[in-house]
Amino acid sequence: MPLNQNQPELTRWTIHGERVVDDTRRLRLSIASVELPDGVAFEQYVLRIPKAAMMLVVDDSDRVLMMWRHRFIIDRWVWELPGGYVDPGEEPAVTAAREVEEETGWRPRGIEQFPSFQPMVGSADAENLIFLARGADYIGEPKDINEAERVAWVPLDSIRARIEKGEIVGAASQIALLHLLASR
Repeated sequence: MPLNQNQPELTRWTIHGERVVDDTRRLRLSIASVELPDGVAFEQYVLRIPKAAMMLVVDDSDRVLMMWRHRFIIDRWVWELPGGYVDPGEEPAVTAAREVEEETGWRPRGIEQFPSFQPMVGSADAENLIFLARGADYIGEPKDINEAERVAWVPLDSIRARIEKGEIVGAASQIALLHLLASR
């Protein structure tokens, strides 16, 4: 049912205040004092993370450029799309293209915007911007040697099986890849 602009917002939470617990260049953690419409009040942790931009690079052979990397927080090796945080004043598409070059050694071509998403809207503001590139040119070894164990062109027809096997677990990679597959 569409929202009637003349009706009150009956389920909107009231925010009574927010205090910062930690504030770094990659994360702001705070605790918000909130009240539900029925009067129940409590504190909620809130994460505010800078925008991130990543790129889905697809070649003419229906392969996608991915990185095999270790994620220490979950202690797993996974396939991911290249990407990173958007620097202040930088256009997100520029960020995504720069990250592809630094992390993979490939320069993307034919860049277009894909849908953006918020991975944890109940507790975090962490906008992820996705871009699609149709093709890339190899420019040399990756500049950032800390990002990937290996870089590979992964066949698109193997993506769903890799997700099911737990090789692709990151929300950004899954959303971008599944969106691409669904739109074909």
